[in-house]
Amino acid sequence: MNERSPLELTILMPCLNEAETLAICIDKAQAYLQQSGVRGEVLIADNGSTDGSIEIAQKHGARVVHVPIRGYGAALSHGIANARGTYVIMGDSDDSYDFSKLDSFVARLREGNDLVMGNRFRGGIASGAMPFLHRYLGNPVLSFIGRLFFSIPVRDFHCGLRGFNRDRILALHLNTTGMEFASEMVVRSALAKYAIVEVPTTLSKDGRSRPPHLRTWHDGWRHLRFLLLYSPRWLFLYPGLITFAIGAVLTFALMPGPITIARGITLDVHSIVAGCITMLIGTQCISFALVARRYAAARGLLPTNYALKRYVSPLTLERSLIVAGVLLVAGLAGIIRCLVVWGDTGFGPLRYGELIRLLVVSGTGIALAMQIAFTSFLSAMLDIEVRPPSEPAQIDDSTRQ
Repeated sequence: MNERSPLELTILMPCLNEAETLAICIDKAQAYLQQSGVRGEVLIADNGSTDGSIEIAQKHGARVVHVPIRGYGAALSHGIANARGTYVIMGDSDDSYDFSKLDSFVARLREGNDLVMGNRFRGGIASGAMPFLHRYLGNPVLSFIGRLFFSIPVRDFHCGLRGFNRDRILALHLNTTGMEFASEMVVRSALAKYAIVEVPTTLSKDGRSRPPHLRTWHDGWRHLRFLLLYSPRWLFLYPGLITFAIGAVLTFALMPGPITIARGITLDVHSIVAGCITMLIGTQCISFALVARRYAAARGLLPTNYALKRYVSPLTLERSLIVAGVLLVAGLAGIIRCLVVWGDTGFGPLRYGELIRLLVVSGTGIALAMQIAFTSFLSAMLDIEVRPPSEPAQIDDSTRQ
């Protein structure tokens, strides 16, 4: 690998057939470097252009690296890895961002911030520059989810113009190859406790005559899916706790008998069945949350959550099995009680509602016991440390007879 030159800034642009706008973007970036006195370069991460973009980039003084894997994230990852600057400012090469006005990004990076996000809503969005759904639904909703899930102080989660410390971003080992790369960068930076700030920036209508590469619903779903997968709390734990609590209240409130909540509305056996099913679903979600969080931490996808670890650590395999055992015994006792009463009738038909409450709740207890036991074993399996294979022992031939 070639040694990196001592540059302060790399202005990085992913490119896939951007011949219409690439030249003006490069010229603006070169003009900024000359006017500001920042020692830097313009780097084009080409994703397989066939329209002459590569020749245009080289003619206008940019360095080009060829990206063998298709995708927005793949292009940026390859570009970041090959950047020579201490800092990198990335932006689309469709002339929607003004590369001649980067002072605020550079200033905040020099202050020691790890990630500097542009905010188009604060800086200004030109008419027709952002589709209606993106401006009033997609960006606000996904930005809100990002702030809620990860406590990220960013209000324009998907701004394509952003700057960062190259080494700090490389240390995150970002691995998505599509449009969700933008979300991964912000989320992983927040999880790593990086310093993240926003600066106002503008968005202009892109200068291309063809439609953009972005696909509204497809790429929006990929961003949302990424946010959910990186937050087991919001995907599994919180819904599971709420679901379990609703089911438990409904079940145990109805154990003594029917409850009339309004004239003509009575909750009875069918509601107990619904409550028990709800408890099972809630327990499953909680189990998924604990296993997913532990797996993600073991793989390095999420940092170790010491607050969660403090509550989960006492739940050893043995203690969890004791809890499961108690539930199993209680459930079996209820089932036996039902069989005894049924036997007293000669195993004939029972009146509607008789023993059904105890039977359903006892069966649910057994199911919960099995769920807890199996989840505990699975969680314990994830804690098994896998050591790399050791070198084979050397045999001393001189000791052989």
